[in-house]
Amino acid sequence: MLINENLVDQPFLDKYCVGYDEKTLPEGAPANGHYKAYILGEGDDGIAKTPQWASRITGIPADRIIKLAREIGMSKPAYICQGWGPQRQANGELSARAIAMLPILTGNVGINGGNSGARESTYTITIERLPVLENPVKTAISCFTWTDAIARGPEMTATRDGVRGKEKLDVPIKFLWNYAGNTIINQHSDINKTHDILQDESKCETIVVIDNFMTSSAKYADLLLPDLMTVEQEDIIPNDYAGNMGYLIFIQPATSAKFERKPIYWILSEVAKRLGDDVYQRFTEGRTQEQWLQYLYAKMVAKDPALPDYDDLKQMGIYKRKDPNGHFVAYQDFRRDPDAHPLKTPSGKIEIYSSRLAEIAARWQLEKDEVISPLPIYASTFEGWDDPLRSQYPLQLFGFHYKARTHSSYGNVDVLQAACRQEVWINPLDAEKRGIKNGDLVRVFNPRGEVRLPAKVTPRIMPGVSAMGQGAWHDANMAGDRVDHGACMNTLTTHRPSPLAKGNPQHTNLVDIEKV
Repeated sequence: MLINENLVDQPFLDKYCVGYDEKTLPEGAPANGHYKAYILGEGDDGIAKTPQWASRITGIPADRIIKLAREIGMSKPAYICQGWGPQRQANGELSARAIAMLPILTGNVGINGGNSGARESTYTITIERLPVLENPVKTAISCFTWTDAIARGPEMTATRDGVRGKEKLDVPIKFLWNYAGNTIINQHSDINKTHDILQDESKCETIVVIDNFMTSSAKYADLLLPDLMTVEQEDIIPNDYAGNMGYLIFIQPATSAKFERKPIYWILSEVAKRLGDDVYQRFTEGRTQEQWLQYLYAKMVAKDPALPDYDDLKQMGIYKRKDPNGHFVAYQDFRRDPDAHPLKTPSGKIEIYSSRLAEIAARWQLEKDEVISPLPIYASTFEGWDDPLRSQYPLQLFGFHYKARTHSSYGNVDVLQAACRQEVWINPLDAEKRGIKNGDLVRVFNPRGEVRLPAKVTPRIMPGVSAMGQGAWHDANMAGDRVDHGACMNTLTTHRPSPLAKGNPQHTNLVDIEKV
């Protein structure tokens, strides 16, 4: 639509981008390997990406797609912003790049009121954090593949598993230090598989968990240390995602510390002390937690004299300041002068066609249903809408952020559980086929596991798709049937990572639902 109705910003694409059409296609790219050819059906697949083509995949009527395309193409400026959900798919890298193409095609990058297609940012007042030592180990893996690194670490390679800094891992993970996180079990894919990996103590030999509550993950700790809560100790924190208004919040204890719990700084200081006096001195620099707070804030004031002094901030509680430069516009300097302010890409421009990704796609080991592409194309994926597995597990399942929790935080609060019960959303057409009525107890299952929870029968979700609030606390007899009565979505999610980033694909799952 945008191309055929001449709603693209051709001068922008010519000046700032690589790979939109033949004249900006980089050297070494195949003929007709550009984005315009792909969209018009002149590329390798020979399929025009029309509204009708998209409608068949998405279920959205073609006339609505046409209307949206015209609205985006004819609105100046147009602000296109994507959350984290689209990328948390089995083909999430391609989805994120495809969304970013909307502001790129329409020339809305680097201007007031426009955007790059990425998440919004924020103005942050000067902040100083506790210094950390440099990690001498430069080899890295994606966060999502930590269980792979336990189970088969030395088998993991750069070209198959995305290992960075080396061609392969030399050793597996033997020790886990888990601070303030529920990702060992609750927030990580395929809980039953993860459980089995962690049961073998010849693999991961020690797990340390530091937290405030007995979370699903804390139950797997060899050493479990109770931390103080944020509201039991002093700290200074900045805002997060508040537009062009910056905040400093001086947190003061709402209650005294209870029982034998200790703050994380005390815990780590005691660990450092047992590693030797020199380590203890390097870590603490002779300061208490309160003295560190005063020291770091003094450094902030030295950098930013407009800040109130320490005692005044403590008295104020909250200090607010608007960005003195007004509203920040991402890539504005690049838009004004792309030669003087190139991007951090090999070409210095927006790379619609990426030669680097073409090289990765040719070199990496990929499965038949995995795609890495130099272009932001559409690609079918494992456990997607057209996977043959749907003959056995016909419903797609994705997760959403639930109003009663922040991920899994507050998932153990009984008042919130009662006010906002965990449910699986299902369309009335799918429910009728299965004899399911609103409120019925159902089992949601696939080869990875089973959860039981009430059904919410609603037309607010499309046929063939189901959804659950993510973050509910896992509650299963892991020595018995492993049926999860807490309805944690990760009992059902796949542990297979996305092709490029080796990231979390937790919204790409196939399941079936039956009345209990």
